[in-house]
Amino acid sequence: MPADDMLFLGIDLGAGGLKATLVDAAGRVCGTGSADVLTATPHPGWSEQDPALWTRAMVEAVPRAIAQAGGKPERIAAISFSAGAHSSVLVGEGGEVLRPAILWNDQRSGAESRELDEAHGDGILAVGGNRVSPTWTLPQLAWVARHEPDVHRRIRRIYVAKDWLRSQLTGDWTTDRTDAVGTLFFDIDGDAWSSFLCGLAGISVDFLPPVVEPSARVGVTAGPVASACGLLDGIAVICGTSDTSVEAFGAGAGAAGEATVKLATAATVSVVAARGRPSRTLIDYPYVVPGLWYTITGTNSCASAHKWLRDRFFARPGESGHAAFERMEAAAAATQPGSEGLLFHPYLNGERAPHWDPLLRADFLGITMRHEGGHFVRALYEGIAFSLRDCRDLFAGEGLPIGAARLVGGGTKSRLWRQIVADVLGIEIRVPENNDASYGVALLAAVGSGAVADFSAVRRGDAGADALILPDPARTTLYDDLFDLYRQSQAAMAGIYHSIPAILARHEAAR
Repeated sequence: MPADDMLFLGIDLGAGGLKATLVDAAGRVCGTGSADVLTATPHPGWSEQDPALWTRAMVEAVPRAIAQAGGKPERIAAISFSAGAHSSVLVGEGGEVLRPAILWNDQRSGAESRELDEAHGDGILAVGGNRVSPTWTLPQLAWVARHEPDVHRRIRRIYVAKDWLRSQLTGDWTTDRTDAVGTLFFDIDGDAWSSFLCGLAGISVDFLPPVVEPSARVGVTAGPVASACGLLDGIAVICGTSDTSVEAFGAGAGAAGEATVKLATAATVSVVAARGRPSRTLIDYPYVVPGLWYTITGTNSCASAHKWLRDRFFARPGESGHAAFERMEAAAAATQPGSEGLLFHPYLNGERAPHWDPLLRADFLGITMRHEGGHFVRALYEGIAFSLRDCRDLFAGEGLPIGAARLVGGGTKSRLWRQIVADVLGIEIRVPENNDASYGVALLAAVGSGAVADFSAVRRGDAGADALILPDPARTTLYDDLFDLYRQSQAAMAGIYHSIPAILARHEAAR
């Protein structure tokens, strides 16, 4: 088939849903489809999903993308996958899934993370290249060993999320180097699974898959799930990689020093780097483009906080979620910058950078009788932007200043929010027309298939459709002052939030 006739399918699994995108060899989007995935929170700070729901979402989303692209699955030349890092599927001897997948934003392993850091922090950083926190697979499996020993004893294979989903089409068991590093079981310098790191979670290196390049072909489509997706047998399947890596790649970040800010379930700031930089404040991964790395950090709650505010306080019976979001956006746009002094800390699920504290809680501070719904929406936008500024400042402290960035993720649909990000960070923001992970991983499928010669030859549709957003100096000055209050109030509230769990536990035990 001529390359110009080929289509490439990218499948991205997010915390709230799955999206499938079909692109042509020029990087033009030809069809998309999506489906929701339910995240369970059975206890405060927990976040997990049933992998069976991932398969169901893929079976719903892929046919929608094919239909929108003209209904010709024979044109699909290759498929690739992405998902959030760290989230693992534990599989037993008979191939059975042993428990729901613990997601990257789950905070249950706070105690295990502290113990590991105190006893082995330097060794974990030296071998795994990153600081241990509840985000990583290692402490999550240490939690399973302590609290679910029957499950832990039955583990025979560990899949990272995108790899398990891909295996439903191919039956393969492999992962890429980025997701290997994301488990915190991988020896970066040794380029192999580490028996030392695996031992800290009580698992064998034999439970972990072979590691390949993100662009490696790992199998072909076959079987009932592929058929249910409307896919023909024999389509090349490319390994894929972490969502944040392909988001930056899809947005055009291909050289050292280029920065990307993401507004999605979580919010992140990342910078492409020429080499890894082990750090206790930032996270390091190999990048999808060979020979490069990307340094990243993030805040746990972004679009998830926006959805929480909608569902708890703005939803109306019979109104669609989209209509509620539009009403919230209009109310926030009618509110003056600074939200009349209303501040929001977005720690609905603890926090990663810069605090690495699973006990932090969200808050609205400075409420008065003058505050209305629009103030709370705008304060949420501003608070998440302040959290991104906290993240951005960590890069400056590590000698990686950010003077401009690409903005990606579902949050970019809000024109107000993306302007607030530019104003709070005080930098030029470029919003690519296509900027989600399913698009980036579809481009990766094109490279892995050989239809596109290499990463430098990738085309990304019409670059002239990108939006350029400049910061407003007056608003940036206002946000500089409010950011100082944001940080002061966070420090003042932290001790209170640390006390709450013990108080609640004491009274619960007395019942």
